[in-house]
Amino acid sequence: MISVSSILAVLPQTQCQRCGFQDCAAYAQAIAQENAAINQCPPGGLEGVSKLALLMDQAPLPLNQAHGQEGPRHLAYIDEDWCIGCTLCIQACPVDAIVGTHKRMHTVIEQVCTGCELCLPVCPVDCIELENVTGNQTAWAAWTSQQASQAATRYAARQARLRLNRNESQGNEALKKSNRVEQALARAKAKAAGNHSPSA
Repeated sequence: MISVSSILAVLPQTQCQRCGFQDCAAYAQAIAQENAAINQCPPGGLEGVSKLALLMDQAPLPLNQAHGQEGPRHLAYIDEDWCIGCTLCIQACPVDAIVGTHKRMHTVIEQVCTGCELCLPVCPVDCIELENVTGNQTAWAAWTSQQASQAATRYAARQARLRLNRNESQGNEALKKSNRVEQALARAKAKAAGNHSPSA
């Protein structure tokens, strides 16, 4: 059986979810363990399908158009005049390519944007546009292995940070609950002690 990591290594790591899975790793796992089709990744294009076919010892397939078409790489661009600083695009970006703070204008770090387009549907004022940055070059001709590696690293770092934040949040809630219980017990003990105090 081909390992999940081997399959993941030939995916472009844009984390765009066009394949129908949560991320590239989930798609790789589905291919390895659930016989998911190898032609569901538009950013990888026909070359990506060929790479997967060779790895999986399968016949190449045409790209499944239901998941999108192969095309040039795009970068997201935020119109400063319309951005309201809602932070929704920051939360949606899988590789932390968008920076900004609440009620302040956001901007895209061009060098790390994967063109995943996940920021577009969450923007309430439609201030994000896509710019073609590779001309007629598509798929792996428009996306290098170095960029894929960088995207994978940034995605992993983001996921680790989100897990840490969730754990801290759960820990804080557990601590608050524990404190409330201790305070309630202390009040109950004080009340019981008062009820059993000797009469004057």
